[in-house]
Amino acid sequence: MIPLSLAEIAALTGGRQHDITDPEARITGPVVIDSREAGPGTLFAAFAGERADGHDFAASAVASGAVAVLATRPVGAPAVVVDDVTRALGALARHAVNKLGTQVVALTGSSGKTSTKDLIAQLLGRLGPTVWPEGSQNNEIGLPLTALRADETTRHLVLEMGARGIGHIRYLTELTPPRIGVVLNVGTAHIGEFGGREQIAQAKGELVETLPTADDGGVAVLNADDPYVRAMAARTSARVLFFGEDPEADVRAENVRLSDRGTPAFTLHTPTGCGDVTMRLYGEHHVSNALAAAAVAHQLGMPAGDIADALSSASSLSRWRMEVTERADGVTVVNDAYNANPDSMRAALRALSAMGEAAKARGGRTWAVLGEMAELGDDALAEHDAIGRLAVRLNVSKLVAVGGREAAWLDMGAKNEGSWGEESVHVSGTEAAVELLRGQLRAGDVVLVKASRSVGLEKVAAALLEDGSGEGEGSAR
Repeated sequence: MIPLSLAEIAALTGGRQHDITDPEARITGPVVIDSREAGPGTLFAAFAGERADGHDFAASAVASGAVAVLATRPVGAPAVVVDDVTRALGALARHAVNKLGTQVVALTGSSGKTSTKDLIAQLLGRLGPTVWPEGSQNNEIGLPLTALRADETTRHLVLEMGARGIGHIRYLTELTPPRIGVVLNVGTAHIGEFGGREQIAQAKGELVETLPTADDGGVAVLNADDPYVRAMAARTSARVLFFGEDPEADVRAENVRLSDRGTPAFTLHTPTGCGDVTMRLYGEHHVSNALAAAAVAHQLGMPAGDIADALSSASSLSRWRMEVTERADGVTVVNDAYNANPDSMRAALRALSAMGEAAKARGGRTWAVLGEMAELGDDALAEHDAIGRLAVRLNVSKLVAVGGREAAWLDMGAKNEGSWGEESVHVSGTEAAVELLRGQLRAGDVVLVKASRSVGLEKVAAALLEDGSGEGEGSAR
């Protein structure tokens, strides 16, 4: 973070100083929203959540070294009191980005944002100091927190932008105006909130509408394989750079193939050259993510050969996203439990199917431990039924549907597909799933664990890994 005095913070946020003896005391560390992360030089932003109120932890944050608290009321400790902490964070982020003049790259999409962000960060890190979000900090709180980690040495700031409605992405771009905007896809995530894919496309396209013109250096990086995204070229005055497997894409993949372990390989083509890529990540869907990252790196001057090398070396930087760990007893656990929507669920099942070819050769089976995909609205029944049917069509050996009504629809879809009986089972919760798996897993089996974050299926993956205490491989760490 660029150093700011408490007086400057009050002026930038329209706040009032309370219990501050030295207005020139400076914030030199990051802004934190968890008092346990407070340390010397930090600013603690207090939020009132559903389970706890950060204002109640203000004193402990200051005791741990925080210079002051950003709060909505006096807290008995040095504080800048504002009307809205979220808006105040946004004001600080806007000031920091404007002052630094850092190259800002923003990306959005219905799925793949976090994985692509991790890839972009690893590529651009080879060109200079790069700041990117930890995990999936892509909303009006997480994005400013990421931007405020940038300092005078930062060359690239990579930001992930999520949306739950029209206008959300436009607001985020006002806080941290990007010069390069990437749109990955328009899928069905949050379709229950938006009402349809056309509305999702409208919201995602706000990113390219706010880019600088081509003459001012704005670049829209768009997925040529997604018709909703491709159409966004007409909504921007920035220069358009297409990526995808489409033969006319500026940055494209040819000869895409999967290893028997489920890791993709392809030949990368850019306007300045080509190179062979063999990825360490699991699933063919990562090819599109890699092409988006490659397009950004190309735009910023990285040669094609260096891009291919970086993509081949890249790993997942975010937990619970296709983390592959082989236990000592030969059972492989694929923890993809951070979140789920129909598009990412299909991609994960296809990756499991590819991994299953090698597993079956060793006498193993493939297990899909799946739970609810949230926020699908009226499409929920059809989408869960379709995922259950897809598991059958991909020859997944066993489906364990975990949870309530939506899980029952997964199970029903599998059984109605026609060829399954006892291969699909519906259990009430994570404990029942773990008990079932412990009784039936054997060496060579591959277990995919995936659901929306609210289901908490990471508990299943954690229990299975505790049982095995094996050695990690692939994209896990």
